[in-house]
Amino acid sequence: MFRILQIDHVVLRVTDLEAMRDFYVDVLGCVPEREEPHIGLYQLRAGSSLIDLVPVDSELGRAGGTAPGRSGHNLDHLCLRIEPFHAAALVRHLRARNIEPGPVEYRYGAGGQGPSLYIRDPEGNTVELKGNVTES
Repeated sequence: MFRILQIDHVVLRVTDLEAMRDFYVDVLGCVPEREEPHIGLYQLRAGSSLIDLVPVDSELGRAGGTAPGRSGHNLDHLCLRIEPFHAAALVRHLRARNIEPGPVEYRYGAGGQGPSLYIRDPEGNTVELKGNVTES
């Protein structure tokens, strides 16, 4: 048998690669790790996991069908566990980048109950930023 250790990666099919890369790198602090532009794969390091950006008009992207849009997405949300979670500083950081966060609320996740907030990336995907139960 086996056991799941963590989320390895999430793949987002995107229509504007540059805006999405800027958001995940400049706003959230992901680090570009690997690119395979000939097939349309751009991998960003998010802690111990990866977020893969796949342009919908690339070889990999076309395999997924039509592009996500306002009426339908490939994903409900992805949750990124962050530390530290200093709510006021986090909200200032996001607003300085013209991103309006949702309210900080306590939600349950893999690490238990803790503070979190929701934001949207440039293509409308919901991203939850979540802290530890001991942070606020």
